[in-house]
Amino acid sequence: MANPILPCWEHIPDGEPRLFGDRVYLYGSHDKPRSGSFCDTRLKVWSAPVSDLNRWTCHGDSFHVAADDDHPSSVPWEARELYAPDVVEKDGKYYLFAYLFYSRGAIGVSDKPEGPFRLLGPYHWDESIPVPPDFCNNGVFVDPGVLVDDDGSVWIYCGFEWSYVIRTDPEDITKVLPETYRTDIIPRGTDPADFYEACSPRKIGDTYYLIYSPRRGSRLDYCTAPSPAGPFTYRGTIIDNAVDFPGGNDHGGLCRIGDQWYIFYHRMTNGTCYSRQACVEKINILPDGSIPQVEMTSLGFEESLDPYVIRPAYNACVMTGGAIIREYDPMDIVVSDIRSGSVIGFKYFDFGADYSGTSLNLCVKLRGNGESGLIHVRLDDRAGGDEIAVIPFGGSDAVLTARVRNITGRHAVYFVFEDDRPQTDWAGMTDRRLVSFESFVFMK
Repeated sequence: MANPILPCWEHIPDGEPRLFGDRVYLYGSHDKPRSGSFCDTRLKVWSAPVSDLNRWTCHGDSFHVAADDDHPSSVPWEARELYAPDVVEKDGKYYLFAYLFYSRGAIGVSDKPEGPFRLLGPYHWDESIPVPPDFCNNGVFVDPGVLVDDDGSVWIYCGFEWSYVIRTDPEDITKVLPETYRTDIIPRGTDPADFYEACSPRKIGDTYYLIYSPRRGSRLDYCTAPSPAGPFTYRGTIIDNAVDFPGGNDHGGLCRIGDQWYIFYHRMTNGTCYSRQACVEKINILPDGSIPQVEMTSLGFEESLDPYVIRPAYNACVMTGGAIIREYDPMDIVVSDIRSGSVIGFKYFDFGADYSGTSLNLCVKLRGNGESGLIHVRLDDRAGGDEIAVIPFGGSDAVLTARVRNITGRHAVYFVFEDDRPQTDWAGMTDRRLVSFESFVFMK
């Protein structure tokens, strides 16, 4: 399985990965497909065994703020959307920290990491202790990321435009302790690395990491500190979901699985900031604690993609020129709105060694839009890379085949679309949507 890592019809953004036992659990918001708004009134949990990170299981709904045909509401005081939860384990119990859209957040508990989670209650505190007006966004606790430290203390990191950290009472995890409250743990200023939202804390060795979305919200940046309360120092960007792709907000977290570290994040679909899908990339944490920025790829948990397996176009990690992933229904997802100059790219395929010296066939499946043009297929560089095929297409649905030379080794593959007419025709059309891209495969 490639990026996105969950089935193509599932939309779990704001992913918080957690390793419990021999399984990796992914907690996050739940977007509705083809929606015009963020998030749902329910949460879902997926997990995969460490031994097979491509075999994800849906554990169903874990928490609700509105009743449906199968579940009562988990929360009596609110029915607004649920955003960006986190789950931690403490003393054999699993605690869900949920953000209810601009309402008092909730904490749930379960005996199992997948839930379902039973409501413990809202966040609360000793009202006799005065708190500032902006106290954790007025008590909302936006996008809570939770850290259980080695001494058993529980720290909640949260915030929208202002960053906060606060501890909970060890005897009552729903009770926050105002005397431990810190604000602006990521200092505010005019730098684009300023905090915006999406706290995700981790402790790695003796260093505390805080991953977050900066004011320019297509990136995941990180800070480090010597203690859970800070002070935090800005270190850089881990990933940007808007490099050669229709970008938008991002939210994710780090997880070590075996000896490999990963960054979980999300990408956009349907030409909107909504209906977001979970993705993952390998990262390295260097001896000095820094994390070099990684690119978006099509790989997911794979080392390389197999070019001899039919590849859906929605696995693209490069989409430029106005192209978008469009979900007509769960069985019909394509790359659409392709214009002249659009680039659809995939990183990376391993074509293997040269055993026979024979040429390959490249088969491309397109959905026509009444327009015609050319597809330039290039390796490794969209502009100057080795051009292995030029494929003409017409205005109707088609499966097109081109003979290409034998390819060996590991390569990115780019499909560069070109209109075969002048950019301004007799009708004055300068923004023609040429075609939709369904899938492709190389054949020996």
